[in-house]
Amino acid sequence: MTDRLSPDALAQVHDALAGHVEAGRMPGLVYLVAAGDDVHVAAIGRPAFEADRALRTDDLFRIASLTKPITAVATMTLVEEGTITLDQPVDGLLPELADRRVLRRPDAEIDDSVPARRAITVEDLLTFRCGMGSPMVAPGSTPLMRAEAALDLKSIGGPPWPPTRHDVDSWITALGTLPWLAQPGERWLYNTSAQILGVLIARATGQPLERVLRERVFEVCGMADTAFAVDIAKLDRLTTAYGTDPGTGGLRVTDSPSSSSWANPPSFPDASGMLLSTIADYWRFVCRFIGGELLRPATFAAMTTDHLTPAQREGAPPFLGGPDSWGLGLLVPSATAEGASAPFPSGVGWDGGSGCTWRTNLRTGVTGILLTQREMDSPEPPAVFQDFWSAVNAFA
Repeated sequence: MTDRLSPDALAQVHDALAGHVEAGRMPGLVYLVAAGDDVHVAAIGRPAFEADRALRTDDLFRIASLTKPITAVATMTLVEEGTITLDQPVDGLLPELADRRVLRRPDAEIDDSVPARRAITVEDLLTFRCGMGSPMVAPGSTPLMRAEAALDLKSIGGPPWPPTRHDVDSWITALGTLPWLAQPGERWLYNTSAQILGVLIARATGQPLERVLRERVFEVCGMADTAFAVDIAKLDRLTTAYGTDPGTGGLRVTDSPSSSSWANPPSFPDASGMLLSTIADYWRFVCRFIGGELLRPATFAAMTTDHLTPAQREGAPPFLGGPDSWGLGLLVPSATAEGASAPFPSGVGWDGGSGCTWRTNLRTGVTGILLTQREMDSPEPPAVFQDFWSAVNAFA
């Protein structure tokens, strides 16, 4: 286990990241590298290109899919106490998803379907094998994607924000009108499983999703700044988000503090990717998750074990492949591959489409977390991620 951070290696991390800010690829970023009790946190740049102050380490970021591991941990606390079980069909809590139908082909018309061979289980949701999710083709290129977009589900294609106008019940009802892409348990498909999981754990507890996450994760970890909406008193700490302008290839604002989608609580709190957080809050979550303070050892082992078959992993690029696979709600090392996927370290964690990434190497104990304001253009790791992990690998 590595328990000290080399000053020279830390300087390499800083220089690699500073180059992206200096080149104008993003206004700023914050990052953390930790080994044992040696933790280094730094901020580079500004919260927005036009800002007249430096970015701070307590500034708020849209962490996108880094929400997913938090949702998974909250779910597993319910499993531990017996409120739900992994092999439990979801039909009892989510009757809208009973009697699924499945498309004959991913590009089939939505009425060209067959009955699902079995019900969806809680484990299917955690392993992203419920049968519904992103088909990884151009938005709007299949009948199902067009139907999903018309329903404003923000689930299998297109930008996730501004958020859907649905509330929780109307969202799951609308989703239930669509056929699935695959049979339950058959394929790993991204995103929708986590959204459904949020609805399920809210119904299982009889509480709003944010209260479930707050009582089971945020309060336990001391995550005072993590939420689905920004408190008005903290609005000056919200960074501006940027994405690529498809017309010019330059950057455009996708969410700003003055007109933010996070200014008010959402009608549909999206468990797949709508939390705001800070680098310190997310580190508190990672510390307690890795340190065994949130879940029992057997539960942690189950979450961080590869649950996919080789065929399912090979059918999930560019998200998974090589040494990377999927456990219960987060990326884990593959059961069959060895070594790190250059330049990423071998470990547990995940990435967020808003420009965030986390990995913890369970063998060395080294953790890296990076929060940027530059949305990813594809699931392929952007250059800033690659440079960050190449530098962090020096500690492993």
